[in-house]
Amino acid sequence: MLTKRYLNELTYEVLGSAIEVHKTLGSGLLESVYHECLKEELLYRGIDYQSEVKVPVLYRSKVLDVNLRCDLIVQNCLVVELKSVQEMPNIFDAQLLTYMKLLKCPKGVLINFNCANIFKEGQKTLVNEYFKRLPEQ
Repeated sequence: MLTKRYLNELTYEVLGSAIEVHKTLGSGLLESVYHECLKEELLYRGIDYQSEVKVPVLYRSKVLDVNLRCDLIVQNCLVVELKSVQEMPNIFDAQLLTYMKLLKCPKGVLINFNCANIFKEGQKTLVNEYFKRLPEQ
């Protein structure tokens, strides 16, 4: 059963994986490089994920061709969106929240590899109404 505790522990593991990639590579590379390295780190740690997942948009019982893709879905419950940018505008939050809602995922993490310290300034965790309904443990 999916719980808040499980999601929090999974988020911790994913962020630890991102920190390991960042420690190894440093900042200043393209997002695609970090994406591939993070996939390898998750695989090394035995964490199940899907990459470049097409996000379905269902409207009036019809799947629309909106062409949205999220970077990673971890364990079918945590959306991970990767960036390598100078600034993190609010549109990235909206992007992550959109993916979370459409995929019915309770939690999402935005990770920016173009920073000095991912833990302090390079990550943002968001939850939605699905998370609020989950049991604690």
